[in-house]
Amino acid sequence: MAWELDSKRSIYGQLVDVVLKRVVTGVYPPGSKLDSVRDLAAEAGVNPNTMQRALTELEKTGIIYTNRTSGKYVTEDNGMIEEVRTSLAKEALKQLFKDMKELGFSQDDILKLIKEDKQ
Repeated sequence: MAWELDSKRSIYGQLVDVVLKRVVTGVYPPGSKLDSVRDLAAEAGVNPNTMQRALTELEKTGIIYTNRTSGKYVTEDNGMIEEVRTSLAKEALKQLFKDMKELGFSQDDILKLIKEDKQ
């Protein structure tokens, strides 16, 4: 999953989003050690301070934690990871419905299109 950052949104917020998506998709499995802040920042092409700020925000949520002597790790709480995954999915659905309604589709039309696409 590439670090595709958009200049229209805050870089810090996008970094939080990318790390969260990497956690819920298993790119960063539960209990895994993250690369150093400098390495992550270099990979993303951002200032290390910006990456540190994003990781600090994720630590506040509990999705990652710091072991003072050995770095940052992904939580081993699979329930928490699943809650974040579900929350991200709900946000994506909200955005989809909003976008489709702006195109003039009713909720029934949207659901019909989704069902057709699955077949």
